[in-house]
Amino acid sequence: MVLKRKKARAVRLARRSARRTVRGLDDRLPLLEAAKAGLRKAFPDHWAFLLGEIALYSLVVLLLTGTYLTFFFEPSMREVTYEGSYGPLSGLRVSSAYASTLRISFDVRGGLLIRQMHHWAALVFVAAIGVHMLRVFLTGAFRKPREANWLVGVTMLLLALVEGFAGYSLPDDLLSGTGLRTAQGIMLSLPVVGTYASLLVFGGEFPGQDIVPRLYPVHILLVPGLLVALVSLHLMLVVHLKHTQWAVPGSSGRNVLGKPFFPQYMAKSAGLLFMVGGLFGVLGALAQINPVWAYGPYRPDVVSIGSQPDWYVGFLEGALRLMPGFETRLWGHTLMWNPLVAGIVLPGLLFAGLYAYPFFERWITPGGGEQHLCDRPRHRPARTALGVAVLAGYAVLLLAGAQDVIAFVFEVPLPALTWALRCALVVGPPASFWLTRRICLALQHQEAEELESGQPTDEVRQSVEGGYHPAHRPVARSERYVRTVHSLPAPVRVPPPARGWTDRLRRGLSRWYYRDQPQSPLDGAQRRRVAAVLAGPDAAGAGDAGDAGERSSTGY
Repeated sequence: MVLKRKKARAVRLARRSARRTVRGLDDRLPLLEAAKAGLRKAFPDHWAFLLGEIALYSLVVLLLTGTYLTFFFEPSMREVTYEGSYGPLSGLRVSSAYASTLRISFDVRGGLLIRQMHHWAALVFVAAIGVHMLRVFLTGAFRKPREANWLVGVTMLLLALVEGFAGYSLPDDLLSGTGLRTAQGIMLSLPVVGTYASLLVFGGEFPGQDIVPRLYPVHILLVPGLLVALVSLHLMLVVHLKHTQWAVPGSSGRNVLGKPFFPQYMAKSAGLLFMVGGLFGVLGALAQINPVWAYGPYRPDVVSIGSQPDWYVGFLEGALRLMPGFETRLWGHTLMWNPLVAGIVLPGLLFAGLYAYPFFERWITPGGGEQHLCDRPRHRPARTALGVAVLAGYAVLLLAGAQDVIAFVFEVPLPALTWALRCALVVGPPASFWLTRRICLALQHQEAEELESGQPTDEVRQSVEGGYHPAHRPVARSERYVRTVHSLPAPVRVPPPARGWTDRLRRGLSRWYYRDQPQSPLDGAQRRRVAAVLAGPDAAGAGDAGDAGERSSTGY
């Protein structure tokens, strides 16, 4: 009994001390209020919203495995004699970076597993960011007030490419050295400053002795720090701006339907973390990647056939291979158009377009209110077609990056394959744009017909006159909500006469972007009801916004 009383007294004292500690901290920091709001935050329950988390957890694996690798990697290009466990290279003069990579692979316990997990996580990290941004683009989740978050995402994609290339170049093997040589050729193509840029980066003539020691802090410190900061900013903006969601019964521009962060969403997210980590563990153990011992150390006078970079820079490799090789002599300087256009102009235009697109679409779209419901891709035919066209061009360039392997495996003449890929690069994106746009419009027209006459069934009915007609059933309420709760932007109306060429350009682009949109089968009252559903917290008089620049449709 005495022991029980002492135990109960200790428990009471511990509880009292914990309450005082929590109360003292809450008086100085709003912990309880923030925790209560954060733990009950609603997250929409849809698989598409987990794509960003895959990128986040890939970054976690990258940081953990990368920290382990830094204990053993030596970022130096000083020549040493390799005396490790890999017999075929024993006694060969190699750089310290290459020798330490071999030591990690063959002599450090678990080193090869961690190294391959790190490489696989890097590939998936870039892919997850790209697919996540594609989802954001196709669903319009970049619109007001999330333009800043889109810019953060584009910057993260750019940094991920830089981070991947820097890490890919550190082992100083033959393949990574070939990639650095390609990068140096692109630098040299810069007008006027190309030679100076190359000398500055490489510390002298290529390859020099400084590039690996310079890439190392960029790879392990500078870019990871920026990525962690941008990820934190991205998550803060998601919490502050609230999550976008699909149009389902009960959802609107003023609420978020979903599961609370704790415990439901946290349990799902933790399960995804373990799945991602386990997948990388399996890949690292069973799927060989980047076997630097098979490539050998880098030599500037050696290039192996079939040299391919990691997939995320494969489109640049393909552009370099497809771009015709010609040059121009101007004012005493030689312009090499092949590496300049393919390696600098093309990625520059790509990322400039990504940064500018939210503001471009807002410029040609009437109305400027907040948008919190995701678009179905078919409801934005031009935007969806534009995304597919870019993907088609990217796919052609990615294939072109492996044109020598394709020609060898399928026994196709390399010049013929090159010209075929050039034609595909010219014809493919416009054809993809036209076809995708027509498919989206056809799907919209089909859904409009089904809303009016119902969905066809497998029954056939005979009329009193003896004719046969397919039976139809009304569209379900939830499906009707999904199909009709969305806005149909009309082209921008610029009152004549236009104030200048910018107004005429805006009107022309808007008319081209939103042309051929099907008419809504709903009446004015239903349009006003959906306008109220779509209106964000910033809207005033949302119930009367149905005809103010946009044609809205509803059916619930």
